[in-house]
Amino acid sequence: MDEVTSPWRKSTYSANGGSSCVEVAAGGNVMIRDTTDRGGVTLSVPAATWANFLCNIK
Repeated sequence: MDEVTSPWRKSTYSANGGSSCVEVAAGGNVMIRDTTDRGGVTLSVPAATWANFLCNIK
């Protein structure tokens, strides 16, 4: 797993009672995890891939 160099940030949808929320943290890659299972699987993607994903879902 990549080293996380910034704090985990929770999705803004988490505050709305959403049950399927994620957290992200930046490091060498962007790390993504489920807020309800923080000890579970963490997905790691290149920062450029994450930025492209965000641009395409808006």
